[in-house]
Amino acid sequence: MTSSVDLDPRPAARMPSGRRVDPVVGVRVALWVFVVAVIVAPLATVVSLGASGRHIGQLVDDDIAGAAVNSIVSAGSSALCAVALATAMALLLDRTDLPGRGSLRLILLSPLLIPPFVGAIAWTGLLGPSGMVNRWWTDRFGDPLWNIYGGDGVVFLLTVHSYPMAYLIVSTALRKIPGDLEQVARIGGASPWQAMRTVTIPLLRPALLAAFTLTAVGNLADFGIPALIGLPERYTTLSTMVYRYIQSGTVDRPLEVVSTIGVALLVLAVLAVVADRRLSRRRRQLDGPVTAPQPLGLGRARVPAGLAAWGVGLALTIVPILALAAQALLPAPGVPLSWENLTLDNLVAAVAAPGTLVGVQNSLMLAVGAGGVCAVVGLAVGVITTRTRSRDNTGLDLAVMMPQAVPGLVIAVGWLILGRYTGLFDTPWVILCAYVTAFLAIVVQAVRAPLSTASGSLEEAARTSGASRLRALRDVPWAMTVPAAVTGGVLVAVTAVRELTMSVLLVAPGTQTLGVSIFNLQQAGDYNAASALSLLVALVGIAGLGVASGSRASR
Repeated sequence: MTSSVDLDPRPAARMPSGRRVDPVVGVRVALWVFVVAVIVAPLATVVSLGASGRHIGQLVDDDIAGAAVNSIVSAGSSALCAVALATAMALLLDRTDLPGRGSLRLILLSPLLIPPFVGAIAWTGLLGPSGMVNRWWTDRFGDPLWNIYGGDGVVFLLTVHSYPMAYLIVSTALRKIPGDLEQVARIGGASPWQAMRTVTIPLLRPALLAAFTLTAVGNLADFGIPALIGLPERYTTLSTMVYRYIQSGTVDRPLEVVSTIGVALLVLAVLAVVADRRLSRRRRQLDGPVTAPQPLGLGRARVPAGLAAWGVGLALTIVPILALAAQALLPAPGVPLSWENLTLDNLVAAVAAPGTLVGVQNSLMLAVGAGGVCAVVGLAVGVITTRTRSRDNTGLDLAVMMPQAVPGLVIAVGWLILGRYTGLFDTPWVILCAYVTAFLAIVVQAVRAPLSTASGSLEEAARTSGASRLRALRDVPWAMTVPAAVTGGVLVAVTAVRELTMSVLLVAPGTQTLGVSIFNLQQAGDYNAASALSLLVALVGIAGLGVASGSRASR
């Protein structure tokens, strides 16, 4: 455990009345003001407007029950599929001698860097009514193989874009399971697969539950995939209902109506988190050193398993990107793919379009701004809550971490309401505030990780040398965790660039982001231009993954 420093050998500055003013208290008060304004206020606004229930009758008439069922089914089913796929990946890549594990791991994690709505556009180029696979299949068998539009397509794409996060959680937990436990089971007569089934997988249950909860909450409020894949077949979810009410103007008091939906989403998210916390009380912690396990030899199944794993990896990641490229390089949908028909006109037009330039500028500005604000505030919150003693540390920490369990749609609705009362409405600043609300916890978690294992002896030495409490915090834990805060800020910026759910609700003329620009092109029927712009975004994400993997390999 870390020790917090409360020694105060030097007197603090005194007010005229003689009372001492502690600068650390001033920092704490400033952080509370920020957290209340940026996190508590928008969520409280949604609850206050939506909890009255005055619009429940109208929502019932508009079949909110059907949309809620669709949301729960799609989020729950995709989370189950994502966790199952992630578990199989983790066991194969981290516990066996599967060939090419390192490269395959990078390929399978690439959907993390591709926005879900971009992935949806890519898959429609394959399995849409006029997609390449369906055209090929129809020419030979008369009927399309599978039309991706509809509820089953929504579940499939939510699975594809959420399994990498589930894999990271499961893989991390898997590495913490001592290999000795499997060895003991094998000495007792169990086969390698029996040891994995009876020892390893049961110990993974807490991680599996955490991965399911995280992916289900994230998929519950996803907007891009249900809008692009579900709406053409009238598959409505709660997130697409909110967008329809905001954009159509067909209801009175739309903010109150969408706040009611926001409360429903918030209740579903809170129930998921509460269930996870209650079950987590039964989890068992393993103490002691973690010994590396012996890779499980696949024997004769090594080559077939490798081919199957690589086939799944390429089918889920590389093939959709190739389809997206083909769609971007063809002059119009349905045009046969041949060298004579390839053109760069869509790429040139997409890049040169005024909306694209504005979207890129706004996305970069908002992403960098959100990353900078979250890095500074998250660093301060992490240091204050872990290196000082105060009764409100728990409350401050919970308030900052709360948006992780809140769908981004609820945050967007809160800022949509607050924007009208604060002068931020129809400005890019309201989008920036929503980003900070949603992503501040990323930096706080990054900062707390190194502080949780660092000793407080250096701070005590600084205090006994005459440094004030604020100076000791600034010179030791603050300086020590600046790299972690910068890393968290970069992660926030990367996440903000690919964000669509909040941006599409808060956008105004001249404030559209890159994701909104692509979404608008797709909705307007300019599929080739949308594919061209999506291809550029996907290539940038893949290039970032390659740079990250190259820098890691060079260390």
